[in-house]
Amino acid sequence: MKITDRRSVLKAGLGGLAGAASLPLIGGLSACARGASAEPLATQALTDRVMLVTGAPGNLVALSSGDGVLLVDSGAEPMARSVQASLPARVRTLFNTHYHADQTGGNALFGEEGATIHAHEITRQWLSANYYVPAEDRWVPAPPEAARPTETFRQTGEMTAGDETVEYGYLLEAHTRGDIYVFFRDSNVLAVGDVASPQRDPSLDWYAGGWLGGRVDAMDDLLAMVNDDTKIVPAYGPVMSRADLQAERDMMTHLYDRTTELCVTGHSAEDMYEMGVMDEVDREFEDPQKFLYDVMKGLWAHYTNFGGATV
Repeated sequence: MKITDRRSVLKAGLGGLAGAASLPLIGGLSACARGASAEPLATQALTDRVMLVTGAPGNLVALSSGDGVLLVDSGAEPMARSVQASLPARVRTLFNTHYHADQTGGNALFGEEGATIHAHEITRQWLSANYYVPAEDRWVPAPPEAARPTETFRQTGEMTAGDETVEYGYLLEAHTRGDIYVFFRDSNVLAVGDVASPQRDPSLDWYAGGWLGGRVDAMDDLLAMVNDDTKIVPAYGPVMSRADLQAERDMMTHLYDRTTELCVTGHSAEDMYEMGVMDEVDREFEDPQKFLYDVMKGLWAHYTNFGGATV
């Protein structure tokens, strides 16, 4: 049985939550983040005006323009001051690649200081209400008003920051239901958030709409944008080349085909693990059983059009 249409397969055939959600931003900045000083994080120049900030806990991308910094993701809330100390100028524009707290925890600091926060409309919805974390059976309170996106979009957009053309767009159901990319077109640097994961187990936040078919489709979209010289920045792990992204996409495609075929024929995540599905790819997963569980939950959630609840 071979299934190739990832966007509609489950309607025909069936007829983990990301750990980042455990890092909530509650009631503004903590005492640590409000501190007057903090140690800068490690940085790396990607071009003459785009730099990588690491350890926030993941990767952030910063563009220096004439009137300040355009920042992609803000890191975890306790790291907000360290992120700020790592940047060459004030943050004027902030993009959130999705709603998870390790990408949006610094929003309050930068928002209070006047940054305009851009995100997909669905990310704004998640950050505007309490939301439930099923893996931990708890509710996360909504962050303060200053931490919420003020500029949203549905499909694609473009802006100019100094001499840089910045393109951004939606990656449907790739990791959550509100993922985006941010492409610094002139510098040829592409920030993809948690849609690519060269080191950590790929995370599928099925409760927020992410599923494996969406992830593969998103990787196809990203591959169509880039060339061999593009620097591709994931939320965690080293900067990727187009070949690196292609290799991860091919791995995800194989796992999609295998798990979907098994799922529609009645096999559980435990069955898939015992059958050695994860041994068919050239990569060792830290928690392969959790990955397969999230894959299965995402497949069923996609089929039933379940997108979680944010209130």
